[in-house]
Order: sequence, then structure tokens, then C-alpha cells
Amino acid sequence: MEQRSSGRDNVTVGILALQGAFAEHQVMLQKLSLKRRVAIVLVRQPEDLDKCDALIIPGGESTTIALLARLAGLLEPLREFLKTKPVWGTCAGAILLARAVEGAKKGGQELLGGISIAIERNGFGSQVESFEAPLEVEGLRESNKPFHGIFIRAPVVLSLNPGPTDPPIQIISRISTSLLPVGQTAVPSDEDDTDPRDPRTIVALRQGMHLLTTFHPELTKDDRFHEYFVRECVLPTLSRAPSPA
Repeated sequence: MEQRSSGRDNVTVGILALQGAFAEHQVMLQKLSLKRRVAIVLVRQPEDLDKCDALIIPGGESTTIALLARLAGLLEPLREFLKTKPVWGTCAGAILLARAVEGAKKGGQELLGGISIAIERNGFGSQVESFEAPLEVEGLRESNKPFHGIFIRAPVVLSLNPGPTDPPIQIISRISTSLLPVGQTAVPSDEDDTDPRDPRTIVALRQGMHLLTTFHPELTKDDRFHEYFVRECVLPTLSRAPSPA
């Protein structure tokens, strides 16, 4: 179901609805109680993007999402959208937002490339190695209350690679080194078990107006990440946009 925005008192968030947990994101956005009403567009074709102030790319299967986006003629429109409007990628969506990926399927992985990181697909392991963990998240409403992170075949951030003209990368949340994939050598953590020297502990970050989470906020009953995306990433871009003549 599409909910259209009728004015600038509203904000329209699109959800890429080709595969994955797009319905769960829709439910979370519908729960938000903000001063500006959030209208929702399920994006399945290029013209849907024209209605959107921002976009969420859901968790699912990154290779399949990329293939379906190409078949729908959406890959290049998505890359253009990223240049001017906020995008949030969760899990598979985080992979698509990266500029480089390791562990891709045979034949490679098409990327949108909106965030200056390298990421490893399924870096935390297979479905049976999925896990849940409480997260401390900077900037959330009630930030002293942990956010329940659900990691399902989650990707792992390998490196941060911002160029000289790229916006800085802001780390929002990390996990303990004890939760990193078994068999990988961890950077010695000293007293800090969310070691800031090890990029693999990063599970949520921002770069400019874009947001990336390697876990699934949409699978919880906690709407604080969706509120954060709208409040911190989307609304500031609308306030900077020129008013219609």
C-alpha cells in the first residue's frame, strides 16, 4: 500500500520493495509519532523514486536485490538518488551502499556505492551463526536504553575509506570484540571491548546524510532507529531544500 505525501508538512520515505524485509520497515515507519507525518512509497520502478524524500534499502539477499533492481531499470536511478537524498541500508542494504565488497557470489556483486567503506558479505557467518546483542547507540531517543540488535548472516565492516572530498564517517554503534567471527584475529582490545581500532566492531555508522546498519532494526518492536533516520538524516535535508516557486 502506498501512502502519498500531500504537502511539505509531510515527509515521504521510500522503501525499496523488490525482495527482503520491506514490509517490516513499512510497519515501523507507520508507528512513528513525529511532528511531520511520514508518508510511505514502496519503490519498485524508477518513477517511484521521484515521489521520495529518502529511501530505505532493506535486509534480504543483496545479490538478488541488485539483480531485481537491474531488471527493473532501477540501478542507475538509485545511484543518482544517492547523490542528493538520504538512504539507509540495513544488512543487505548495507552491502549495496558500500563501495567495495568481499565474499561476493560467483559473478560479482553490483553496488550502489554511497558510503566509503569496504564490507564483507555474510562476514559473521551462516544462518546458524546469527545472533542478537544489546547495543549502545549514539543519538537515539533514550540513548541510555540499549537497542536490541538482530544479526542474521550479517555483513562485517572491513575498512573505512573516505576520500578527501567525502563527508566524514560517524560511528554510531559498535559491538564487543568477543562477538566478532570465530577464527579471525582480533586487534588487542585492552580495556575497551568495543575496540575503536578494529573496524569490524562497527555495526552502525553515518556518512553525511546516509545511514548504514549491519543488523535488522526492522525486526524488533523498537522504532527508535527509524525515528533517528527521519529526524537526523532526512528532515535536515528538507530544511535545506529550496522552497517551490
